[in-house]
Amino acid sequence: MAVRIRLARHGRKKRPFYRIVAADSRAPRDGRYIERLGHFDPMQDPNELVVDLERVDYWIGVGADPSETAAKLIEKARAGAEG
Repeated sequence: MAVRIRLARHGRKKRPFYRIVAADSRAPRDGRYIERLGHFDPMQDPNELVVDLERVDYWIGVGADPSETAAKLIEKARAGAEG
């Protein structure tokens, strides 16, 4: 099983809300996932980003591959946690 860290879209039409999840790469985008790692709300001003970096590090350590967008959000969360 290949685990991928990616975004799952929730919310209503034209009001997206994303969950950052660890999921089987074969699962549908908004379908079943293994663990919820955080969330991202682009509709708030400023954008709301909450990520459990300890769990993200765990999943990357056991071989999970973050999607391009998830990787950018994780780096943004790391930069916010440091400063």
